[in-house]
Amino acid sequence: MPESPEVQALVEFFDERVRDRVIAEIDIGEFRIIKTRERPPASLIGARISGLRRFGKHLGIDTSAGWMIIGFGRNGWIRWKAAGDVSVDELVPEVARVTLDDGAVMRIVDAGDFLAVTAAIVDAPSDVAGIAALGPDPLSVDFSREDFERALGTRKKQIKALLQEQTSIAGIGNAYSDEILHRARLSPVVHAAVLDSEARERLFAATVDIMRGALADRRGLPPDALKPAKVQAMSVHGHTGQTCPVCGTTIVDHIFGGASAQRCPRCQPDQADGGVR
Repeated sequence: MPESPEVQALVEFFDERVRDRVIAEIDIGEFRIIKTRERPPASLIGARISGLRRFGKHLGIDTSAGWMIIGFGRNGWIRWKAAGDVSVDELVPEVARVTLDDGAVMRIVDAGDFLAVTAAIVDAPSDVAGIAALGPDPLSVDFSREDFERALGTRKKQIKALLQEQTSIAGIGNAYSDEILHRARLSPVVHAAVLDSEARERLFAATVDIMRGALADRRGLPPDALKPAKVQAMSVHGHTGQTCPVCGTTIVDHIFGGASAQRCPRCQPDQADGGVR
């Protein structure tokens, strides 16, 4: 699933290339992705692009006629075909494409087994419910320890689920929550309510360091390189059966409540309290 570091890098890549261009054509190959029937995508044809912004894990295209907000779901992405590029389009499940006045094309794709990409045409990003409800964003320079504490509170909720709860903290998904918890040396099933002050400090530091470090590493990469770079950078996520890079213990797949996480049993022992054994 695309998470905020990769989406931010994608936004920066496209902003540099499509700002001030005019939308010449929008083709929708799968109309189920459109979530605003009263504002069809065709209403943006002829509009000039002012820029792109990220909202959590969503991408927003700001134009003179409104916003196009794209949610990537689990397997969505945008492929780029520059003006004059004569390469053959890859055979990927394309659900929409935006053609610009210079001939460049943004191809919106969804490679999942079920359709999860969404697109909404709105006056303002906050018109999309998922964006209006977003919590504070660790990639923001304004993200503070106070923001983090408000998100955690004293909730009796497993910390991995809380990290992925977009209304609490924006932009973190399954992969980076595993990486954050490994860095913080916390079990994914420990509840926020039992974390002591030292564990909370570790968790805050890990959240900021992992998310901002990932963005720094992804910046400047083309769209087709962002996901492979993310996979390559993982320490524990997706590494079940391999050795922990910190202690050498075998990484395990932890199944709980219908969800799963990868963790190191030694670095992240099951805990009855917020401390580390």
